[in-house]
Amino acid sequence: MNRYTTNGEEGEILPNLLGITDDETLHNAEFEGFLMAEILFTEKLTPKTKFSVKYICDIHRTALKELYSFAGRFRSVNISKGGFVFPAGRFIPDSMRIFEEEILSQLPDHYTSQQALIKDIAKVHGELLFIHPFREGNGRTSRILANLMARKQGYPGLNFKRIDFNEYIIAVQQVARKDYSRMEQIIAYTF
Repeated sequence: MNRYTTNGEEGEILPNLLGITDDETLHNAEFEGFLMAEILFTEKLTPKTKFSVKYICDIHRTALKELYSFAGRFRSVNISKGGFVFPAGRFIPDSMRIFEEEILSQLPDHYTSQQALIKDIAKVHGELLFIHPFREGNGRTSRILANLMARKQGYPGLNFKRIDFNEYIIAVQQVARKDYSRMEQIIAYTF
């Protein structure tokens, strides 16, 4: 499992509430938590569901509350992955507030075209991955949110297994420049 470098130190197994010490068992527990969260949030989804920072934190909390004390809370540590440094932990609360004000609160309840939905999913997905607000589980939380955005409009969940991981990383890096074009291509491909 490819873990993050945190504050300059690389760790293999995150300290967890269950005392799990092997990677496979921890991965399986995380997988089960995210699967359950996706099922629960899909069941509660309505045409009036509003996506917000609180909603995103609730997804994360629901998925990881049995494993990590930080579930549903913003990270305070600085992290990097594969040489890419994510925004510093101290900026996360402000970044998420701006993300909610400028992007999440602007999402319509209904889309008139699939292309407009793809553009918004790409923007939300890319920004959330770039901000990387949580210590662990950012990609999975972001993918659940993307699926929920699609399902709210009557589409099935997206097929993220189809994407090229290296292209995905490049698309997230382009979000730093507010360039969502590559992420839009990826999201369109997953429909």
